[in-house]
Amino acid sequence: MTTLIQLEIMRTLRNKRYLLFTVLYPALLYVFFISAYDGGNVAGGIPAKSYFMVSMATFGAVGAVLTGSAQRISLERKSGWVRQLRLTALPGRAYTVAKIASCAVTTLPAILIVFAIGAIEGVSLSAAQWLGLAGALWLGSFVFAALGVALGYAAQPDAVQPIVMIVYMLMALFGGTWFPVSGSLKNFAQFNPVYLYNQLATFVQPGHSLNTAAVAGMAGFLVAFVAAAAYLYRKDTKTA
Repeated sequence: MTTLIQLEIMRTLRNKRYLLFTVLYPALLYVFFISAYDGGNVAGGIPAKSYFMVSMATFGAVGAVLTGSAQRISLERKSGWVRQLRLTALPGRAYTVAKIASCAVTTLPAILIVFAIGAIEGVSLSAAQWLGLAGALWLGSFVFAALGVALGYAAQPDAVQPIVMIVYMLMALFGGTWFPVSGSLKNFAQFNPVYLYNQLATFVQPGHSLNTAAVAGMAGFLVAFVAAAAYLYRKDTKTA
């Protein structure tokens, strides 16, 4: 399984499309947003530089794992690669775990590059806050890696890309990626994993602590998505 994880990571990092859309694109969007706000605050009084640093880091992380894992698994099913792996000694659960783990590791560049730009632009956090924030966002990305694996088994290769993009954009739109969620929309956002993902970062704001409700919600989504991925994998095995 370790070898498979290493191969998956290397294959992803060599993918120019990955580097463009999940690493460079969020970084460019971050620069655009902070330029548009010109050092001001978003709704709620949060500095735009801090708010969009987190939201663009999560945007890149979700894109890295969600689109990468779903599309790759769907294509591997089409090419027969998954069927070949089933003939080896690799257990099915090991293949699923390897996919989730390798995809989550590839979120680090998307997070760290946006953080680096944020630091250059003047976002001031202690060393413990930087490390805690990076750790929270990295661990949170496992939730979307599991969702990507589930979508990869659920969708046909010809349909997986539009399905993933619709899911990705809707979660981002109503999850606080582009603007703070407030009012009645916030009640529905509690059931959006992207919103909970962004809430993991609120502990770095003055007077805030770790949002335990967001942590519990993300843990629940992780269990649900892993269970869905395992079920769809077994279902795909029976129909292959």
